[in-house]
Amino acid sequence: MKVIIIGCSRLGAMLATSLAGAGHEISVIDPKAEALERLPHDFPGQVFQGVGIDLELLAKAGADTADALIAVTDRDSANLVTAQVAREKFHIPRVIARAYDPRAAEAYRAMGLDIFCPTTFGIDYVMGRLGGAE
Repeated sequence: MKVIIIGCSRLGAMLATSLAGAGHEISVIDPKAEALERLPHDFPGQVFQGVGIDLELLAKAGADTADALIAVTDRDSANLVTAQVAREKFHIPRVIARAYDPRAAEAYRAMGLDIFCPTTFGIDYVMGRLGGAE
C-alpha cells in the first residue's frame, strides 16, 4: 500500500515508522525540518519538507497513485483542507484526518470525510473509566 502522511508529529512519525515496518511504501510531508528528524535515520520512505496542500509537492510524494493519505498536523484546518484536496483533486481512495475540535470533526464527517477526534476519544475513555461519572 502507498501511503502519504501529512505531519510528522509524534503520531505522524510513529505511524510512518509502523506502516513502513509493515512493508508499506510511505511518504511523509511536514513544513518543519526538525519535525522530520523524528523519523529514524534508517527510515525507508520518502521525506518532503513543505505543506500538505501544495499540489506539486503532493504529486512528487505520489498522490496520483497513493492508496491512502493521513493528515495529522497539529492544525485542524490544515488537516481538513488537505483531506479535501486529496479526495477531490487526487481521488485518493482512503483519506483519514485528525480534528481536535469535536464540532469541526462532526461537520467534516457530514461531508463524507473520515475524521478521528482525539478529544472525543479522550472524553469517552475517561467517562468509561469513571463509570459514566454519574
